[in-house]
Order: sequence, then C-alpha cells, then structure tokens
Amino acid sequence: MTPDGIRKFLGKDWTETEALIRSSLGSDIDLLNTTNEALLSNSGKQLRPLMSLLVARACSGGSTTEDSIRFAAASEMLHNATLLHDDVVDGSTERRGVPTVMSVLGGPAAVLIGDYWLVKSMENILASPTHSEEVTRIFSKTLSDLAEGEMLQLQKAACCDTDEEDYYRIIYSKTASLFEATGLSAAISVDAPSALVEAIRAYSVSLGTAFQIKDDILDYSGEPKIGKPTGVDLGEQKITLPLLGALRSVDGEEDAAIRRKVMQIHDHPQFKDEIRSFVFSHSGNEYASMRLDEYVEKAVDALKVLPDSKEKNYLVAIAEFTASRDR
Repeated sequence: MTPDGIRKFLGKDWTETEALIRSSLGSDIDLLNTTNEALLSNSGKQLRPLMSLLVARACSGGSTTEDSIRFAAASEMLHNATLLHDDVVDGSTERRGVPTVMSVLGGPAAVLIGDYWLVKSMENILASPTHSEEVTRIFSKTLSDLAEGEMLQLQKAACCDTDEEDYYRIIYSKTASLFEATGLSAAISVDAPSALVEAIRAYSVSLGTAFQIKDDILDYSGEPKIGKPTGVDLGEQKITLPLLGALRSVDGEEDAAIRRKVMQIHDHPQFKDEIRSFVFSHSGNEYASMRLDEYVEKAVDALKVLPDSKEKNYLVAIAEFTASRDR
C-alpha cells in the first residue's frame, strides 16, 4: 500500500479533491499564492483526504457525492492549518525535510496563512446544501479538541507529570480527533446508516491514536530518513509513550529523577541523550509498539461490519501501514 497507489485507485475522486483544494486556496496576493503553492508541493502523505474518499466509497458501494469531495478537501486544509500553527507554538524550523513557513516568513505570517487555510476549509463544509450544519459541528469540536489538547500538553510540559491517561487524552485531542472528523464527515456525505457511521468513528479514532503513537516512537528512533529532526518532544519537555513505557519498569525514585531531567533539559541539553538511552535500555519503544499494534487491531476490527470492497481493503492497509511506516 502506498499513497500514490491509493490516489491512482481513487482516480477522478482524487483529482477533483486535489483541484478543489488548489482552487479554494487561490488569492490575488502573490506572497500568499507562492507560499500556498510551496506547501502544496510538499504536502506529505495526504492520508486524511485519501482516507476520507475511501470511507465514503466503502460506505456507499463505491460512489461519492459532491459533499464527499468537499469534506475530503476540508480535512486536508484543516490539517495543514494546524501544522502551520503548531510550528509557531513549537518553534519548529523544519517539517517534511524543508524549512517551515515560520522559519522563512516568521511566526505572524505562519499564523495568518494557517488561519487562511482554516477558513477555506470551513467554507467547503458550509458549501454543503444538506450536511453543513452537522459537519460544521463535528469540525468545530475538533478545533476545540485541538486547542484543549495543546494547552494540556503545555501544562504538563511545565511540570513533567504526564501519565498515560494524560497522554491518551492529549493525542486524542491533537491527532485522533481530526481523524474522527475526517471519517465521520465522509460517512455522513453518503448518508451512511448509523451502524456504519459508528464503525467508522471507532476505526478513525483508533487509527489516529495509532498514527500518533507511531510518530512518538519515530521521535526516539534516530533514523534520519523520517524527514524531521528526532528528539523534538524531549526538547520541548513532552513525555510521550516510549518514555512512559520505560518508566513503568523503574521505582518511584528513579521515575522522579528522570522526570526532573526532562524538566531541566533546556539548561542541560546533554540530558536528552541520557533520557533516550534510558528509553532504549528499558524497552520503552517496545512497550509503545505493543500499544500501537493494539490500536491498529482495533481499527481493523471496527471495519468488519462494512461490506467487502477494495475500498475496505485499502482502509485496512492504511491501518497496517501506520504501524510499519518509517517516516
């Protein structure tokens, strides 16, 4: 399974979605157009709109509607809006192997461009003649989740007392919630029955959770091919699942000592390597990988109520790809 293979399979549905994204972002401001074009040319896996179109077709016997295209485009634009904002919050200078908008144009410009993508996303949802109110509520909840998740993460980074319950709440809010909105809006776009809508909700939340766990494992991997620096979370005093898994194997005194090092990492950057070594030596990535596999299995199980189809097979493949990807 590759994103390119899914794009080819989706055919006209994909080309219409991509065209809608581009046309939605058009402006007579040259700087905005140039920046948007640069972002679109380095758009990553585009997993959310691909998933959105597959869900719509899997729930409808292979067809889509104009709303399916609108909502798929909206999910990608909202996702990129959040990345532009996240780069400012996190002070990130690189994403997908290239400089961020923030590092090139500055934080204010990145926020404004992120706002532009966000508004254009919502305009596509509001263009729906039949589902705009319901889907607007879904995406509005996601925006609220994103803000709350970011604030909870900042709060926890200040005291480094994150536990697994906190961690799962943060990654639901920051990642899985948008996957949930993507899947639900796609199912709604084809008037899927409630049983399929709930199955897609379960699939999407589990997939989004697995996706973020994998990102957190990759942050400890040290592999240069992932396209972004490693150790970013530690540098921002974020305690994620690999470290939480490693901490399970030590007593309270050592747990507290490691957490103190995370709190002091800005003044003692050498602690980053010490903590990463601790995670490796105490099987933190292995623990996180076990939880990752559990969520992938939950995602696949949720799809069992869908009728058999190539689209369903691709949705299964996306879940399995989440566990095996290396970037």
